[in-house]
Amino acid sequence: MEMIVHLKDHSYPIYIQKGILAHADEKISEIFHGRKIMIISDDQVYSYYGDQLTQVLAGKFTVSHVVVPHGEQSKRFDILPQLYQACLDFQLTRTDLIVALGGGVIGDMAGFVASSYLRGVKLVQIPTSLLAQVDSSVGGKVAVDLPQGKNLVGAFYHPQMVLIDPLTLKTLDTRFIHDGLGEVIKYGCIKDRALFDQLNDYQDFHELYEDIDEIIYRCVDIKRDVVEKDQYDFGDRLLLNFGHTLGHAIEQYYHYEKYSHGEAVSIGMYQLSMISESEKLTKAGTSEKIKNILIKYGLPYECQVDTKELLQAISLDKKNINNALSLVLLKEIGDSYVYQTSQLFLSKKERV
Repeated sequence: MEMIVHLKDHSYPIYIQKGILAHADEKISEIFHGRKIMIISDDQVYSYYGDQLTQVLAGKFTVSHVVVPHGEQSKRFDILPQLYQACLDFQLTRTDLIVALGGGVIGDMAGFVASSYLRGVKLVQIPTSLLAQVDSSVGGKVAVDLPQGKNLVGAFYHPQMVLIDPLTLKTLDTRFIHDGLGEVIKYGCIKDRALFDQLNDYQDFHELYEDIDEIIYRCVDIKRDVVEKDQYDFGDRLLLNFGHTLGHAIEQYYHYEKYSHGEAVSIGMYQLSMISESEKLTKAGTSEKIKNILIKYGLPYECQVDTKELLQAISLDKKNINNALSLVLLKEIGDSYVYQTSQLFLSKKERV
């Protein structure tokens, strides 16, 4: 499966195919004619796919790599100097290429390195987690975290290409399959009722995996459409943030240790829908449908944190613009909209 993200001079192809990692050299050669490739990955992903990718690319390019510990803790601003140093030691130039091999953390961080090293070098995203394949590898958002919050230093920097190999999901821990399904469910909630219903019809992820190429394609196609209409996150693209305002605050509250991104977003989607239902802004019964599908795929829907504890983190959220909070709400499953409000809206519920 293939699609193009149409962004004029920044357009790029996305390929979704089981086994495409073994042909990465052929695909990358279509858009890159330089000499050196730096692979940025984490210790877990590189142990599975790093040597394979290096061998595939080494026939045509000079390849090096830098590996960081896995997990959100590695997406810190202060880890950047060692990544820049690795690029300098490899004598990577502006005509060379960085490949992000990993999940959302690596995609965000390696993308930021590519956007800022020598004022920008070419980037290819090879996402290996379900969350990264359906969401974070597409759209050009790259960032690192500050102690005060997630993704507070970043840029819009589009890749030259995205290569999605669903076979990499076979080595994912079950928890992180569920983590990615949180984002898949989000797409059903905001734009695709048929996808939401389809997810409900599967018995489990093993049955769902038989259709994984199609499901990834549908999610990416929704994101492609939204990004083409709103590249810089001030209009339609905000819809992709359903559940994220609360989700990011929950991640930060627990220092990125208790809940993964998809888990925190799942809690955010359900809790926000409960509040908006109580305010007659969302069709009655919507939050219960979300809760049931989260339970089905092993995702949490509550964390029992005092809402006041989360509001400080939310005050730093990038969607908090001019003291107005842009929340994504559902009219019903498959139909979303942006609701302008303030933090008071979230404080209507004492605990999340």
